[in-house]
Amino acid sequence: MKKNNLDLFTEIFDTHKEYCGTVVETHVQKLKELDAYLPRMQSFFIVTNTSTKMYPFVSKNFEYTLGLDRKKMAKLGATYWFSHFHPDDLPIWMRVLEDLMLFTMTEISKKDRPKLCYSWNFRIKNKNGEYLNTFEHLTPVFFDDSGKPIIGVAHLCIVGGGEQRPIIATVKKLNDKNEYETLFYKNYSQKLLSVSLTNREKDVVRLLALNKTSAEIAKKLFISTHTVNVHRKNILGKLNFDSTIQLVQYCLVNQLF
Repeated sequence: MKKNNLDLFTEIFDTHKEYCGTVVETHVQKLKELDAYLPRMQSFFIVTNTSTKMYPFVSKNFEYTLGLDRKKMAKLGATYWFSHFHPDDLPIWMRVLEDLMLFTMTEISKKDRPKLCYSWNFRIKNKNGEYLNTFEHLTPVFFDDSGKPIIGVAHLCIVGGGEQRPIIATVKKLNDKNEYETLFYKNYSQKLLSVSLTNREKDVVRLLALNKTSAEIAKKLFISTHTVNVHRKNILGKLNFDSTIQLVQYCLVNQLF
């Protein structure tokens, strides 16, 4: 599965060579790093165009993972894709998009918007009529004259079955060390312990789960090692965790990567 996922990362650049050497490549590299630590999962890429509600590119794994029709996805676009969303999740997901765009347009400068990564989760129905939990990371690659994201590269992962999970949305930005820093986090169910963590603590948790040392985390987040250790102590106290494995599972369920 790991080899297939790495081949998947190459597929997007084989098809869209214009992304090579851009910030998109940096975002994809972050996904590769994540892939080494997450449990096995099924993944695929979609290039989304919100202005046309179409998908100019859908990777081959879309069919292998969900059993859905790539040709219909390309021809019908959002009409086909949205018809497979869980009916309880779709309206919440639409509200997520509205909140993320409002945050982007009011809180993020135009020059920083290409550095953003949006993430959220929802349930999608496969060919057999089974709902599966899906985590999506989306990187904007084209903006309109107002700076609103129009085209994005989305990486989607199927993890677990169709059990209901809180829908969580995040906005992270690449800093000068090419490390993500959390700018926005919202739990749309309000029944999650992670609301007790600050955005900086979420960044530390994510890096701890990726097996980074305190010194490495300090360098990536431009803070002192002492500050990282204080965050670690506070995080363990809030979450009652004592192992990296627990942190990985926590990050996976609560979408902190």
